[in-house]
Amino acid sequence: MTRLIGIVVGLGFSFVVLLAFVIGAYTAATEGLGEETAETVFHKHPMDLHLASDGPFGHFDRQQLQRGYQVYKEVCSACHSLKQVALRDLAELGYTEAQVKAEAATWTVPGVDPNTGEASTRPGTPTDYFPSPYPNDVAAAAANGGKVPPDLSLITKSRHGGASYVHSLLVGYTEQPAELLQRFPDAKTPTGAYYNPYFAALNIGMPPPLTSEGQVSFADGTTATIDQMSTDVSAFLVWTAEPTLEKRHQTGWAVLGFLLFATILAWLSKKQVWSAVKPKKSA
Repeated sequence: MTRLIGIVVGLGFSFVVLLAFVIGAYTAATEGLGEETAETVFHKHPMDLHLASDGPFGHFDRQQLQRGYQVYKEVCSACHSLKQVALRDLAELGYTEAQVKAEAATWTVPGVDPNTGEASTRPGTPTDYFPSPYPNDVAAAAANGGKVPPDLSLITKSRHGGASYVHSLLVGYTEQPAELLQRFPDAKTPTGAYYNPYFAALNIGMPPPLTSEGQVSFADGTTATIDQMSTDVSAFLVWTAEPTLEKRHQTGWAVLGFLLFATILAWLSKKQVWSAVKPKKSA
């Protein structure tokens, strides 16, 4: 009787597992079969972007980071902030202490007049954080069609696709394809928006920030094509999101090396300790 109950319980459990598997497989196969929209049909996944910081052995290309910083400063900073990055951190890009101090002074940050106590502005110092282009979110939204431009400090971490998404978005502006309008006549890009297939909604309020070759004159003489500027600023934003990436990689490999050494040492110790112990013979 006990065996019969066990068989019944086992069969019941197997049936439940099988039913769950079938339902899950059916759901996975049908959940993407909903009504087609312009977004589901014409949205593109980010194109591949290969940076020196990729992979477990990744490291930062300091020249590229400096170029990316230049693109951010001359183009992106007009609308986007880097609230979580301090100006002193520019030393990590390969700048000397004097260069960091001089570069910080080119930024204007909020201050207080020591004589009147009223709000004023002053040149930045290395201890300041990158200033916001707007005094507050209300002003930012008013200047950008009701939307606050996102802070870029962690943008490559907060967006699916990371640097590849940022790069694709920057170079992906194009004319709305005729095929889209034929299939979805109501999906015409509205006035004040721009068509970009790498943006989930296809139409984005941000005008193309990189519009022509030579828009930025790189200090190292690199030709500033749109693709080059986009790649460099994407690499820079990887650094702002993960400034300790290189140290993390170095620490990780050191820990793995130690664990490997400890494992080998433990195995040799076990072999040495138990080598003199003879197994008992069975009677």
